[in-house]
This record gives sequence, C-alpha cells and structure tokens, in this order.
Amino acid sequence: METITPAEATPESCHTTHGYIGDKSKYLARLKRIEGQARGIHRMVDEETYCIDILTQISALTKALEGVALGLLDDHLKHCVVDAAKLGGEQADIKIKEASDAIARLVRS
Repeated sequence: METITPAEATPESCHTTHGYIGDKSKYLARLKRIEGQARGIHRMVDEETYCIDILTQISALTKALEGVALGLLDDHLKHCVVDAAKLGGEQADIKIKEASDAIARLVRS
C-alpha cells in the first residue's frame, strides 16, 4: 500500500468512503420522511390550513433537517476529520476549518 504524505492528502485519499456510508439507509429514510413533510406543508398552504398549524409543521421539518445535519456532522468529525488529523499538517488544518465553518453555518441557521 502506498503511503500518502500530508501534503499529498486530499479528501479522497484520506479514506475510501464517507463517514455516513454505514448509516446511508438511515439517512435516506429520514430524508424521505422529510420530503413527505415538505409536501405536506405545501398541501396545507394549498388547502389554506390555519397558519399556526402550518408553522408547527415547519418547526417539525426544521428539527428533522437539523437532526440529519447534526448526524452528518458527527460522522464527518469521527471519520473525515480524524483521518486528516492522523495525517497531520495542512490537510488536518483544512478539515478542522471545514468542520468549524459547517458548525458556524448550522448555528447561524
């Protein structure tokens, strides 16, 4: 097996799969439910449902999306960031910055 130096490391060379692959079917099932929730909200607006009821469903949809995002972030930290940290150097710095930026985006939203 060829050794990769930190300078040669890329996201693809750090690992062969993404951290979420082990839970891919779980994520896809959750995203399918989220898609159904979004269609339900669309239908509620089309049927002129009471505003508070629509807002309640939007809140549930938002929480479901946040759950997926936090799961993906956790997988990213445990897999991609740890792999890069083992290599050290610039690749580790890049992965940590990516994770920090992703966390900042989640907190802002």
